[in-house]
Amino acid sequence: MPRRYHFLIVGCGFTGATLAERLAAHGARVLVIDRRDHIGGNAYDRLDEHGIRVGPYGPHLFHTRSEKIWRYVNRFATFNDYELRVQALHGGRYYDLPLNLSTFRAFFGNDLREQDVPALLAELREPIEQPRNAEEAIVSQVGRALYRAFYEGYTRKQWGMEPRELDASVTLRLPIRHHEDNRYFSDRWQGLPIEGYTRLFERMLAHENITVALNADDRAVRASERFDKLIYTGPIDAYFDHALGRLPYRSIDFRLESIASRELVQRVGLLNYPDQRAYTRSAEYRHFYGQSSDWTTLGRDYPCWNDAEPYYPVPNPANRALYARYKALAAAETDTLFCGRLGTYKYYNMDQCIAQALTLAERLLRGN
Repeated sequence: MPRRYHFLIVGCGFTGATLAERLAAHGARVLVIDRRDHIGGNAYDRLDEHGIRVGPYGPHLFHTRSEKIWRYVNRFATFNDYELRVQALHGGRYYDLPLNLSTFRAFFGNDLREQDVPALLAELREPIEQPRNAEEAIVSQVGRALYRAFYEGYTRKQWGMEPRELDASVTLRLPIRHHEDNRYFSDRWQGLPIEGYTRLFERMLAHENITVALNADDRAVRASERFDKLIYTGPIDAYFDHALGRLPYRSIDFRLESIASRELVQRVGLLNYPDQRAYTRSAEYRHFYGQSSDWTTLGRDYPCWNDAEPYYPVPNPANRALYARYKALAAAETDTLFCGRLGTYKYYNMDQCIAQALTLAERLLRGN
């Protein structure tokens, strides 16, 4: 007879790995599967041919405001203290992102002081009390000129839709700062695991109660293995064979390029391009770990859609309504739970994925 597992977890990213680690630590036998040939989901990283640590699915800076989450990930890795800086190239000039005092100074060409910013934005913004979409969310705060320079083209290129077709949450993810703090994130705890994310995941999954199977088809495994509960972190519409229609996802074609250069070629770790070029941003990986090399590696993000890899749910009213119908189907499933970014059709940062997984694990361990 095949071994019986308490839990089958589909997906080996942060959500699946956290659930597996917590459940196994309390005595549960867990089988974790992934259709890819590696663990770690989109956070997977590796050393390239020049010894530079790269992310085939883009860079992932860990950041959180939760001491609980920070303590948890530090059980499996030692983190550096890297704080991400991002700039946008617009009109041949570089501007700090998120919008902050230095951005306003560079854009308007004056000696603005922090106390001047509220009056400037009050003059620029359009009076929209309840923004209904991603365009209105920004013009109601900073006006048209800044919106066109840094948001309009970038959002259109990134999502393949007009900003007015997307929820306000798309452009509101980044703050608008009156002071001169050019860190991309302001969370108290930030950094990257010194030995990489893949090593972090290896340690998370090292428990004797955890079995990992890669290159696995979840339907075949579900039919062949014996388990009590299924935890599904893949696309919820795929689980139901797209019976109600396909939920749209934004995807990215990540392309790595090595350049013979001992010097860094970008001013910052991440550059955004709100212009007409095909890619949205460019990451230079040596910034993140401070590595020295005769080479440097860039990773560029090319937006793509159709049948590409699902990465980001597309937030708008129509898609939320379709997800609600899938959620109703999910609620009727016996002994199957859906979680994670794809399983709940919601954009989560890494720390939010971990938080959701920890909460679910605690509930399952209580028998709920």
